[in-house]
Amino acid sequence: MTLALIGFAVLIVLVFLRLPISFAMGLVGAAGFAYISGWKPSMAMVGTLFSEAALNYGLSVVPLFILMGNFVARAGMSSELYAASNAFLRHRRGGLAMATIVACGGFSAICGSSLATAATMAKVAMPPMRKFGYADSLASASIAAGGTLGILIPPSVILVLYGIMTESSIRELFAAGFIPGLLGILLYLAAVQFVVWRNPGAGPRGDPMPWPQRFNALKQVWGVLLLFILVIGGIYVGIFTPTEAAGIGAGGAFLLALLRGVRSFSEIYKVLADSARTSAMLFTVLFGALIFSNFVNRAGLPEGLLGMVTGFDVPPLVIIAIILAIYVVLGCIFESLSMLLLTIPIFTPVIRELGYAGMSPDTILVWFGIIAVVVTEISLITPPVGLNVFVISGVLKDVKTTTVFRGVTPFWCVDIIRLAILVIVPGLIMFLPNLLYH
Repeated sequence: MTLALIGFAVLIVLVFLRLPISFAMGLVGAAGFAYISGWKPSMAMVGTLFSEAALNYGLSVVPLFILMGNFVARAGMSSELYAASNAFLRHRRGGLAMATIVACGGFSAICGSSLATAATMAKVAMPPMRKFGYADSLASASIAAGGTLGILIPPSVILVLYGIMTESSIRELFAAGFIPGLLGILLYLAAVQFVVWRNPGAGPRGDPMPWPQRFNALKQVWGVLLLFILVIGGIYVGIFTPTEAAGIGAGGAFLLALLRGVRSFSEIYKVLADSARTSAMLFTVLFGALIFSNFVNRAGLPEGLLGMVTGFDVPPLVIIAIILAIYVVLGCIFESLSMLLLTIPIFTPVIRELGYAGMSPDTILVWFGIIAVVVTEISLITPPVGLNVFVISGVLKDVKTTTVFRGVTPFWCVDIIRLAILVIVPGLIMFLPNLLYH
C-alpha cells in the first residue's frame, strides 16, 4: 500500500507539471510494476494489455457511439431540439435557459459526450439568450450544466468504459442512468427558477408561441426520437447488444445526416476525423489507466483498502460518504474521465463487498457506476478543473471562465442534492434495471 500511495503522489506531481494524464498514469504504472516485478515483466504486461485491448470487441462500441454523436451534431439536430423545447418554454421567466437544459438532455440521448453536448449547444443556445437579454452568467451556466448530462443519459461513453472495466452489464448501466438523468434535468430547471426568482432580469420572459407553431416545432425532432428509440429501445428490450446498437445508431445517424444535406466529402471527412481524434484520446486515457490499475493491484492497494474498511465498525453509508469525498477532492485535480478510470479499479472491490441496502455484488456495481458518474458530472462544472466551463469559454470567446463559474454555483448545489437522494434512495437508480432484467 505504501508503494501504491507513493505512486499516487508521483502521479499528482506529474499532472501538476503538465504531463498529459494518460502518459503520467502509464509511466507511473509501468515504473511501479517494474519496481515490484522487474522491467521485463512490466514491459510484457504493457504489451499484453495493449494487444488484449486492441482485440476487445466490446471496446468498438466507443468509437461507434462517438461517430453517431458527431453525425447528429453535423446534421443540425441540436438546433431542432432547442427549437422544440424553446417553443414550449420561452414564455416562462428563464424559459430559454430551461429550454437549453431540456435540449441538452435530448441531445445527450444520442450523443454520449458531455464536452460535445456543451460545445454544440453553446453555438445553438447562446445567441437567442443574448438576443432576449439574458445574463451571460445564467446563459452560459445553463449550457455548461446541461452539457454534463451527456455522460449519464444513455448512450454514455463513460458508462460503456465503466462496464468494460468492471465487467458490469452495459445495458443495465444504460437503464440505471435514465431516471437519474431525468432527475438531473428537473433539478437544473429548479436551479434556473431559483436564479430568476432572485434576479428576474437575468432571464426575461419571451413571447408565447402559438400552439400550431409549437406542435410544428415538435414534429421536427422525429429524427432524434427515432434514433433514440432504435438504439436505446433496442438495447433495453434485448434486440441488440450495445455494440450492435452502436453500429446501427452510427449508420442511422449517417443516413439522417445525408437527408439533412451533409453530403460533401469534406463534411463527412471532418466527422470521421473528429471521431477518430476523440476515440484516440479516450483510448489513450483508458490504456494509461489500465497500466496504472495493474500496478496498484499488484501493490495490493485494493486488498489493503478492503481490509481497512472491514476492520472499521462503521455503517456502509459512512464508507460511501468517504469515497465520495475523495472523488470531490480528486475532481479538483484531475479531469473527469481520468479521475473515473483511475479510481474504478481501487474503489470497486471495496464497494462490491459492502452489501449496501441489501444489494448483491453485481447490482451494487451498477448502482455505484451511476453514483460515480454523477460525482464526475459535478467535477465538470466546479473549479478549478471544470472542463465544461472551459469548453464554454473556448467556444464563446467573450465569456470569461469566472462568469461561467459564478453562474454554475446553483447547478452544482442541486447536483449535490441529487447525489444525496441517489445514495439514500438507491431504488431510484435500480428501478429500471430491476424492472427490465430481474
